[in-house]
Amino acid sequence: MKKTSFHILRVGLAITFLWIGVLIFKQPEAWEGYLQPWAAGLLPIPIAQAMTGTAILDIAIGAFLLFDFLPWLAALVGAIHIVIVLTVIGITDITVRNIAILAAAIAIMADSLPKAFTDKIMSWQKTEDQKNQDQPLEV
Repeated sequence: MKKTSFHILRVGLAITFLWIGVLIFKQPEAWEGYLQPWAAGLLPIPIAQAMTGTAILDIAIGAFLLFDFLPWLAALVGAIHIVIVLTVIGITDITVRNIAILAAAIAIMADSLPKAFTDKIMSWQKTEDQKNQDQPLEV
């Protein structure tokens, strides 16, 4: 069973994604100003539609996290999404908040990876450790 701290972090991050998603969905034009002009120029669709899509993504991430359904996948998508957000909005007054959200998403992802995946990572580490032990020390 996962620790209480994991669930507190998961629910808090879920609420954050849900809340931001609802706010963007209600007023997508209010969020357009955060987008750097170079990033807006790359969009193949109007910014308002991109913001609506972002709202839907945020709400989906929040729902997955809230209901503890594939939390590692939701956190991975959330982390990638926040990296993109940090890239396209640049350094602003909300950058610190986004870094905290990114750190929380990475923590949830790392703590909730499927056992088969973590076992595979551990076997790679053991193989690497064995290789390092077999090499003679240089003096």
